[in-house]
Amino acid sequence: MRSDLTFTAIDFETATGHQNSACAVGIVTVESGVITNEFYSLIQPPRNEYMWQTTRVHGIKPKDTLYSPTFKELFQDIKPLLSNKLMIAHNELFDRNVLRKTMLYYGLVYEELGLPEMWECTYKIYRKKGFKPTRLNACCEVLGIDLNHHEALSDARACAELYLRHPFVESLVEG
Repeated sequence: MRSDLTFTAIDFETATGHQNSACAVGIVTVESGVITNEFYSLIQPPRNEYMWQTTRVHGIKPKDTLYSPTFKELFQDIKPLLSNKLMIAHNELFDRNVLRKTMLYYGLVYEELGLPEMWECTYKIYRKKGFKPTRLNACCEVLGIDLNHHEALSDARACAELYLRHPFVESLVEG
């Protein structure tokens, strides 16, 4: 494990096919190579609407988020966890777009978070190392990382573990 890495790993689950429909978030803070904080919350998506396809993936239903905060209500709690951080996600484009589009939906300004245009992506890192498949659960299985897949905090924690280990994982591609 690297003791010099400081970053934030994040994972969202969505309620529908729309990227502004965050229904859960997991955020893991790593300081000097050690997990120092974990945050998880269910989020009430717009109109508390779900698609059966997404519920089948993560198991979250409208009854689970009926009394949960909206993203706008939750934002003040998560803003300090994200602002000006090195961000890591397993599919950074998806999670970055969920954050950006959910903020836009609620009239929040993404640029105020001071995040880089692109984040670090463990999917891309492990694909370059030759992992096939490169899904989060597949990478975790190979490396023996505990995972309750599609539970946002477990996914964020697993992503953090993958990022901490990546410098020490030998390439699986024969050169």
